[in-house]
Amino acid sequence: MLRRIAPKSLWGRTILIVVLPIFLMQSVVTFVFFNRHWDDVNGALARQTASEIAHILALWQDPPTGMTQATVERMAREDLDLYMRWAPGQQIPERDKLNFLSELTRSLNDAMDEAVDQPVWINTRGYADEVEVRVQLPDGFLVFISPRNQVAATNAPIFIAWLIGTSMLLGYVAVVFMRNQVRSITRLAEAAEAFGRGEDIPHFRPAGAREVRKAGQAFLAMRARIRRYLHQRTAMLAGVSHDLRTPLTRLKLGIAMLPDSDDRKALDADAQEMEGMLEAYLDFVRDAQNAERSTIIVSDLAAELSEETGRLGRTLETDIEGDVTVHASPVAIKRVLNNLISNGFAHGDQVRLTARKNHRTVILRVEDNGPGIAPEDRERALQPFERLDPARNTQGTGLGLSVVVDITKRHGGYFELGEAELGGLSATLRLPA
Repeated sequence: MLRRIAPKSLWGRTILIVVLPIFLMQSVVTFVFFNRHWDDVNGALARQTASEIAHILALWQDPPTGMTQATVERMAREDLDLYMRWAPGQQIPERDKLNFLSELTRSLNDAMDEAVDQPVWINTRGYADEVEVRVQLPDGFLVFISPRNQVAATNAPIFIAWLIGTSMLLGYVAVVFMRNQVRSITRLAEAAEAFGRGEDIPHFRPAGAREVRKAGQAFLAMRARIRRYLHQRTAMLAGVSHDLRTPLTRLKLGIAMLPDSDDRKALDADAQEMEGMLEAYLDFVRDAQNAERSTIIVSDLAAELSEETGRLGRTLETDIEGDVTVHASPVAIKRVLNNLISNGFAHGDQVRLTARKNHRTVILRVEDNGPGIAPEDRERALQPFERLDPARNTQGTGLGLSVVVDITKRHGGYFELGEAELGGLSATLRLPA
């Protein structure tokens, strides 16, 4: 149950770990203080007040020699700061006027029961700064009014205000501190995610705690190694391409000078296939990390593909829902869709391109009415140099779908094959909007 209700983010869990103990500690301290120390202080003050009232009451009822009731009243007011008044022939109310939410109510009531034998009426909520006690006598009652701070401790609001204030201050400091720490981790995660999509955060610098900076420096070193590897791979294959193009060009010139025959046509077909294979290899390993990206309006791209397909004598159906845009490399995305559309027309005569946006994901789908690919062969079809047989067997290199998968992953997306509504193969790209 705790796992279900606990925050899922590092920020939320950190706040829970740091801030929650502060408030729990303050709550426990408050509870212990009010139930022990506060109880003792209020009880002592209430017993002292009750003892003073009992003493004045005894003097009032039986004044010593040379002391009058007026003297007792003056002594109570001057020495004990206890105002008293005699109400002859009156009765105290039947019910006390108590504030049941105050600790003063219980402590004073208990203290008066122990100190005074006569009936007592207590008023703890009639005055803001005083407490009233009435003691019933046979011919009337005495009224005692004492300052509230003499009967009970009145600094509870100040104590609670300080407690809440310090808790909020400590919580705020903890939140600010942890936000700065978590922000460094978040930036590192954003930089890694952007690099995985082929984008870059050029101003990323490791920051935060020592462990976070160490992880950031490790990421920068890893990013540099990957870039160096990709650059070396591209440079190597570019060099191989350049070296192979020269003898391939001489070979094509030599074939062109041969007399027209079946052998010449066969050799020319082999040379064309070698050139196509070489271009396919370069497409597969081309470094797209530094490809410039922009916002692509999918409806405009679909219209452009439809026009290019129409010039080849084919009709591409398009179905674009609303104003769908995607942030990606225009050249790479167009190459992916061209590849899928060409494959669709190579194995069927009806191809449809659809696009829609689902929350933060753009879904691009190319469907055809060809023979399709069996479910057990779809995973293998996405591997490089795989050519399926017999339905999708071609004379190519088997890199077409691998290039599609590679470009899709570079853009932080997901590619999958499935069954199309047209009856053939469905190729779906899911890209971040």
